[in-house]
Amino acid sequence: MSIEVNNISKIYGKQKALNNISFKVGKPEIVGFLGPNGAGKSTMMKILTTYLNANEGTVKVNGFDILTNTKAVQQSVGYLPEHNPLYLEQYIKEYLSFNANIYGVSKNRIDEVIELTGLTPEAHKKIGELSKGYRQRVGLANALLHDPEVLILDEPTTGLDPNQLVDIRNLIKSIGATKTVFLSTHIMQEVEAMCDRVIIINKGEIVADKKLKDLRDEKEQVVIVEFDYRVEDAFLLKLPKVEKAINTYGFVYEITFKTAEDMRSHVFDFAHDNQLKILQLNQKNTSLETLFRELTNV
Repeated sequence: MSIEVNNISKIYGKQKALNNISFKVGKPEIVGFLGPNGAGKSTMMKILTTYLNANEGTVKVNGFDILTNTKAVQQSVGYLPEHNPLYLEQYIKEYLSFNANIYGVSKNRIDEVIELTGLTPEAHKKIGELSKGYRQRVGLANALLHDPEVLILDEPTTGLDPNQLVDIRNLIKSIGATKTVFLSTHIMQEVEAMCDRVIIINKGEIVADKKLKDLRDEKEQVVIVEFDYRVEDAFLLKLPKVEKAINTYGFVYEITFKTAEDMRSHVFDFAHDNQLKILQLNQKNTSLETLFRELTNV
């Protein structure tokens, strides 16, 4: 496993930022780490990067213990913090060369990461002349300089415009084809587009850990139907794979099914068999955002 977190707790004064959490991340895998503000995301990321020590529990990154093999962990991890620290007066190659000296890697690697992150057209510029999207690319290039096995990204798409979002998303997906990528974000669509798996944290505890494929396959489906007469909920509960049926107002019902199959045809057949007219029939799919809101009480 690239990341192994076992029973980690972190306490600030009287506040428990992380409460006995555990998870594992393999390779290659892109995992989205979600949670509301103050949930403990940044604290966990700082522990993974050895910036903070936990009060309890153990963490291994790329097989190395963060306490007993700190240097090896640091060499295994590429980190892009939320507020990407850059020297704006330096040229891109100058900045990467400075960091290459720190990492002790070949200068040939600079050209490799510039090409990998799509910085070639801007490589002659100072960092201060770049757009937010290209500055994020510089941060990613720096995180990849030492060819780490694990990439940890804290809010990598914050503040980007739609075109920049697509570019950075594709870049992260390409990196995740061969490496472990662990990223936090508030943008649900980005998780659904990039990630293989999602871990949701709330009040310092993990409340969900699901493969995105399983989430899509298992998600509830809500059908909204309006009949021309009132129907008792008990009759609707006889529909196949139905989980619940609620009369929202008038003759409008929300029927929840535990299946990915489109159940509108079954509702249509129900209306036909019971001599009801359908005035509207729509499908309302649940989403990662819905799951997030339910689990974090947002």
